[in-house]
Amino acid sequence: MMRALVSTHRFTQLSVIIGCFSLFACNGGKQDTPTTARQPDSVSSRPSDAGSGQKSGRKGRASFDEVTTVAVATVSTTNVPQYINAVGTVIARNTATVRARVSGQLDKVLFKEGQLVKVGDVLAVIDPRPYQVVLDQQIAQLQRDQAQLDNAKHDLERYQGLVADKVIPQQQVDTQAALVRQYEGVVAIDRAQAASARLNVDYTNITAPVSGRLGLRQVDAGNLVSSSDVNGIVVITQIKPINVVFAIPGDRISEIAKQLNLGTRLPVDALDRDGKTKIASGTLLTADNQIDATTGTVKLKAEFANDDAALFPNQFVNARLQLALNKDATVIPSTAVQQGKEGDYVYVVKPDSTVAMRSITIGSTTAGNTIVTQGLNVNEQVVVDGLDKLRDGKRVTISSAAAAQAVASGAASSVPESKKNWQGKHRAAQ
Repeated sequence: MMRALVSTHRFTQLSVIIGCFSLFACNGGKQDTPTTARQPDSVSSRPSDAGSGQKSGRKGRASFDEVTTVAVATVSTTNVPQYINAVGTVIARNTATVRARVSGQLDKVLFKEGQLVKVGDVLAVIDPRPYQVVLDQQIAQLQRDQAQLDNAKHDLERYQGLVADKVIPQQQVDTQAALVRQYEGVVAIDRAQAASARLNVDYTNITAPVSGRLGLRQVDAGNLVSSSDVNGIVVITQIKPINVVFAIPGDRISEIAKQLNLGTRLPVDALDRDGKTKIASGTLLTADNQIDATTGTVKLKAEFANDDAALFPNQFVNARLQLALNKDATVIPSTAVQQGKEGDYVYVVKPDSTVAMRSITIGSTTAGNTIVTQGLNVNEQVVVDGLDKLRDGKRVTISSAAAAQAVASGAASSVPESKKNWQGKHRAAQ
């Protein structure tokens, strides 16, 4: 009985296995799993997915609801000058290479390198003896010829008296008159030659042709010098007053020319290489008469008194030309201005301690402050520090200490107008 049941059970298992193989062969070797078999897994997984989504949502909401500490600045109005910034070169008003005007041995050097001299100061002396000898010779020749002229004039006076008495013929008188005129010509030549020799003696004293500062000495005493020497004896540069030449875009020349034609003395400041320290202040002198076709710029020349000798010839400076004064302009620290795809914007702190992103239109930038022409009202507060953590509607708390530090750093990192405009256009293009 038991053996029969075991055999029956084994037969049943074998039948099931054969049936499965047959079904697999009919389906082309593809296993068809009933959808009902997958339903428990999918159903059981949904509660976990829903739980993870709720957790991530709670995290995002918690991150958004976090209060961010920021520094703010108040929108204000002030008089802001409109500047044109450019790189300039200090140019001496006059530069002269002092050379010998006569040849000879350099006897004395009477100046010190770096000395300030005036026009006519004696700088060096050439041995004058050869030229003094020539001068003495010309003076002696002049005296001899002058004596002959005086004698000829006396003879002419006597001949004129005799011809009246018909003692001598008129021809003799005419000959004597011609001799007088001849001697007069000789005396005139002698006087010119004597003046030339005297001038050469004067040239042995080498004097300063212009006022200014002396450079390094190019020749020592005892050497032979001449007017053909390339380096000369010393170079003088006039530094009081002094000029600065700088180039601006050609499209700005019409505004400047209008001011120059009215006789307006536009102020110009010379700043150091960093553009932070003012070296000297002057006024615009003139503009070039044409625009450089290669660079599209036009050169301007400014004049500086330079009483303290702060400007040095061939020195590179940042020239800042004040073109106009914007009165009662709306300004904010430059650190508050951000650039995006749609242009410039700022974060404005609302009364409910949340921030709102607002698009603005800006003007020029000066001394760490930016002029806002549209988009802000006076006494509104804009964020100047902590901007990287902000989004529209974010809750914030204001730190006064951070505000003072941010405003100070914004003033220290002043960006020239031309560079600021370029950065804005470049970022907008990106």
